[in-house]
Amino acid sequence: MHLFRLARLTLPGLAVGFIAGVLAGGLAAFVGQPAGWALVSALTLGVPLGLLGAGYTMLLINGKIRLGGFAPAAAYWLIGFPLARMLHEVLTRLVLTGQPGLPPDPLGFLAYQGIVSAGFAIGFLWLHERVAPRYWQRLAAHDPDARDVYLRYAEHARAMFEAAERRKAARGRKPSARTSVR
Repeated sequence: MHLFRLARLTLPGLAVGFIAGVLAGGLAAFVGQPAGWALVSALTLGVPLGLLGAGYTMLLINGKIRLGGFAPAAAYWLIGFPLARMLHEVLTRLVLTGQPGLPPDPLGFLAYQGIVSAGFAIGFLWLHERVAPRYWQRLAAHDPDARDVYLRYAEHARAMFEAAERRKAARGRKPSARTSVR
């Protein structure tokens, strides 16, 4: 797979991760930090989260991570999110003070970020699962790799829908009006 095509396929993860980091910069500005500080915060967190998001998507499109699964996303972000936050802390301190430095209790910082990573994984996965399939559907007409990934998502959605319908029928509930996923 060519580098350009791979980059194009991983764009959803890159975008979701980058936007999450940029939102952190927006929050810094919202609470009254100077604009330069907020910009540094947005970039020093947005770039690592964007690259990690692209990495997650790359694992997904290569079949290394199960579609729609929280556990693989949580495991990925349990490592990735604390590392991105540590890089954010070090780079922000470097840019703003001229000297790199770790947080006062690096292990405690990483442990806390590991706890927070579960929430980030939920948000990342939720947004990624809504953006990526639609994006790959648009690319599918002219990119066979995007078509393959999109068809895997469509098959997964169909299987999930049919399993839910079987559970409803087993409990005596009326199935949905739709008989299959489009």
